[in-house]
Parts: sequence; structure tokens; C-alpha cells
Amino acid sequence: MCGIVGYIGKNNTKQILLDGLKELEYRGYDSAGIAVLQNGKFSSYKAIGKLVNLKEKTSDFITEGFAVGIGHTRWATHGKPTELNAHPHIGESSYVVHNGIIENYAKLKKELMSSGVSFLSQTDTEVIVHQFEKNIKSSTNAFEAFSKTIKELDGAYAILLTTISEPDTIFFAKHGSPMLFGRNKDGEKYFASSDTPLMGQASEVNYFEDGDYGYVNESEIFIFDKNKNKKDAIYKKISQNKLSAQKDGYRFFMEKEIYEQSSVISDTLMGRLNDEEIVFDELDENFFEGINEIKLCACGTSYHSALSASYLFERYAKIRTSVEIASEFRYREPMMQKDTLFIVISQSGETADTLETLKMAKKAGLRTLVICNVDNSSMVRLADATILTRAGIEKGVASTKAFATQVTIFWMMSLYIARIKNTLASKEIARQISLLREVPASVKVSDEMHEKLKRLSKRYLHGHGFFFIGRDIFFPLALEGALKLKEISYLHAEGYPSGEMKHGPIALADPELFTIALLPEHLHYEKSKSNVEELSARDATICAISSKEFDKADDFIAISKCKDYMLEFFEMMVVVQILSLEISIRLGNDVDMPRNLAKSVTVE
Repeated sequence: MCGIVGYIGKNNTKQILLDGLKELEYRGYDSAGIAVLQNGKFSSYKAIGKLVNLKEKTSDFITEGFAVGIGHTRWATHGKPTELNAHPHIGESSYVVHNGIIENYAKLKKELMSSGVSFLSQTDTEVIVHQFEKNIKSSTNAFEAFSKTIKELDGAYAILLTTISEPDTIFFAKHGSPMLFGRNKDGEKYFASSDTPLMGQASEVNYFEDGDYGYVNESEIFIFDKNKNKKDAIYKKISQNKLSAQKDGYRFFMEKEIYEQSSVISDTLMGRLNDEEIVFDELDENFFEGINEIKLCACGTSYHSALSASYLFERYAKIRTSVEIASEFRYREPMMQKDTLFIVISQSGETADTLETLKMAKKAGLRTLVICNVDNSSMVRLADATILTRAGIEKGVASTKAFATQVTIFWMMSLYIARIKNTLASKEIARQISLLREVPASVKVSDEMHEKLKRLSKRYLHGHGFFFIGRDIFFPLALEGALKLKEISYLHAEGYPSGEMKHGPIALADPELFTIALLPEHLHYEKSKSNVEELSARDATICAISSKEFDKADDFIAISKCKDYMLEFFEMMVVVQILSLEISIRLGNDVDMPRNLAKSVTVE
């Protein structure tokens, strides 16, 4: 979602801020802005639309020598995408940028307006800077005023604030939204809402915890926790390799990431496969002791990987499993039993709704595990244990390799638990480990396959919708295929269990209804085939994906002959990803940054 950068130093402040915002474009945004405090004066620029518009506005703006700067990419929550609503927001002599939602902003705004404060925007963020300037009038210094302001805010936030009275200082606060601080040997100081803007700039970073606030000036950093106790920064080295964040000749990051799935799944498997057992060094040997149920909680694509996991856990590990949508689970007043392992899944480790459910589980005394791609993220720091997917940087908003690595982890985990609970014979576990070793080859994209899907995509640009259908674990894959198409093509698509079509959806069947049918040879093939034939008989247009030829299909996409349905799963996953990609490209859409979407959903 919204992205934040900050800088204190003597280099080209404008360019550092713009370059940092460029690295955050993948999160999704609709406006951007910067504010620079130099020689006792503020300069601020804002623009709606892409970052190039902000670059054009700042083309004549030059920053030389020491300066303090903050920048922001905004994804609209309060108020439309306009320049007035874009960050940074101004007070009389201060600027602020903010990620998150201030839940009590309406109350604060009413009080400020009654005291004569005028507001320029419709945003919740603007109350922060005005509240700060109200407090500074009754405080001995700017930090005291900032501390008072933070105490008066309810909600989630990552905040950077600068003010003319402290021209070498950035004030910061973090609660519920990600924020980190970086530095290098030249004494430059950086802030960002994720690692990527700091790669190649900072040499080491500190990840703020919820409740942390303080300030950074030219010479030092002061951090206080939620109880006002001073604490030291804990620095970690940050990768300097920016190549992994570039397109490497592909048309879009999403395309590159689909092709990367073979190598990243190899990384996911590395060190975790023995000949006869799965090894998770991240888990204590008695981690599953006393656990009789698993509850998985996630949003979006991660929710679909969790649904996939439920089939594997119950089939192989014979453990009761339920799956929850995090945004619903939060408010349902759920029953949580101490013998339940609570697993949250998130690519970023910062997904707001999922993070809150993790906090609920911790408060209820449940054992917790996070499946995540980002070390040192909020979920990783909070959970009892973590298994990293090792998917690498994923810049395309529509997730691909994150889903692939999450499902790989869950397949391994089902076998790991099966060995502990003795629910699968050693021979069968060894067979499936052998299958896992074949997954990287299964997801390799052949030129022939990609070319066929590119040609086929032109047949699927119109019509009144898509059904992606599958049975068993292929139902979550159908959901994921439909989500990918929706996200980047803006065409209506739904995922359905194949057997549910006759319970209502088949009423929509006609030649303009496109059905993407997942027909694995090794799992319920005849039943799934029968469901597709029912649609074909009603003139729906059928695109079948299978290793077995299907004569009722209008279009047929052949996958390899596989030994097991899980290898079919991964091959079909790649097919639906590329089909969605090519349809979107033909429609002329921005595949990596689809409208209205954000990479990391850090607000409700």
C-alpha cells in the first residue's frame, strides 16, 4: 500500500527520495509527493498518478548540501486521489507523511477545526501535523509535542514528521504499519516502509517494533518503546543486491516472477529434504506436541494457499484443519482452543488483517507459526516460530511465486507432521519427498507452452465472465486462477468447485461464458470431466487444462504426463498464471501495478 521514505544527509536529497519512491511503486499508489527542509526552508511537491509526474514537477528543484527530506506514495483511503489529498501534508511550519489509518481522526479534526484550524485535505493524515502544531505551543520542545501527539492517535500508523524548529531532525512513530531505519558509513540516515528503497544506500538497518517512536538527527538516533523506555537500535546487515529487483529483460516483473518459480522453489526445498523425512530446523522437535487442530488464517492469494494446505494436512497428517479469512476472523469473536496451532500466511509479513489475527491468537495463548517471505517483518517478530518461503523479492502486485512457495512449504509440512503423528508409512513419505524434488522442473516455462498461451489469449478478451473450476485441492487453484485474472485483466472471473456448478452457476452457461477447467488425471478425473461435460452441453466455451485429451473442449492446453496430482497442480498453476498475464497484456493493462490494488495491504 502506501510507501514512505526519509533521508538526512548531504547528498542529492531530491534524487534519493525519488529513487526510494521508485522502489516502492510495486506496492500500488495513486499519488506521490516529497518535502525537503533545507537552509531553514521547506520545498514541497505533489502529483497525482505515476511517479513520472512528480519527477517532471521537481525537474527544476535542486538540492545541494545538507537537507532533511520525506516522501510518500499514497493509496487512497480517505478522500479521492488528488494533489490536495496527496502526502506530505503541511501545517504552519511542519510536514508529515503517514501509512495506516487514524481511527479517531474525525474527533480530532472536529476539535482542531473548532479551535480555528483550517484543513486542506479530506485525509485522516492531516490531523497529525495540526495536532502536533497545537501541542508544540504548550510543550518545551518539538519531541515533547510529538510524543503527546502520538499518544492521542488511535489506529495503525507509520509516521515521519519534520518541522522548521528542528531543521536537522525527523520524528518517527510506528504502530501496526511497517517502518525501518537505515544508516551507512558516510553518516547518512534513511527511513523506509520496506527494505527495497534502502538496498544500495544503507549498509545496516533497524526494524522498529510496534509502539516505537523517537527522532533521528544528523548525529544520533533516539528510540523509545510504548512504555516510554529508551532503547537501543538493533542493526542488521541489508542486502546490497538490487539485480533481483530488476526486470532482467522480461516485459513485466510478474512475467519474470513466473519464470523464477523454478529457482525459488529449489531455494524453498534446500536443506529441508532428506531421503526419508522433511527437516525444518526452524521448528523445535516438540513444536507440534499437544496440537490437535490447525487453524490457518490469511488474505487473498495466501488464503488460497491455506485452503490448499487444508487438503494436504487432513489427507496426509490426519489432523483437523480449518481455514479463515483474516478480515472476517478478526471480528467474529471466535472460539480459540489451546490445543490449536494458529498459522498465519503472508508474503510481506505486514498484511494488516492477518497481523491482527496473529495478535489475537497470541493473546489467547495459542501456539503460533508464520509462513512468510520477509524476514524481520512484523509477523515474523511476533510469532512463536517462522518458516520463510525464500521466494525473493516479489514486485508484481499479482502474487505468483509467493503462492508457489507457500504451497510447497505446506506440502512439506503435511509430510513433516505425518511423520511425527505416524499417519503415513515411511515408504510413502519417501515417495512424496521424491515428488517434491521434481517440482522445480514441473514449473519451468517452455517456449512452446508460453507461445501457445500467448496465441490462445486473443480468444478470451470478451464475454461476460470466466469460471475457473476444479475439484479437491484444484478448487483452491481455481480460486487463485480466477483471482489472478481479475487482478490484472479487470475481467470478471470466479473460482468454483466443479461439483457445485449444477447448484446454481450453470444457469449462466452460454457461448460467452468461458470455463477454464482443471482436469488432473490423478485426482477425480472422471467426476471433474462429467461436470465439464454438463457445461459443454449448454454451449459454454471450454478451455481444458489436462494431460489427457478432452474432446468436448473448445481449447485444450496439454500439460506433461505426471506421476502424481501434486505435480499436475504445479504445472496447471503456471498455465493459469501465464494465461492471465497474456490476456492482460493484450488488453493493454499495466500488469505489475493494476488499478486500485496494492502489493502489501497494511490497512484494513
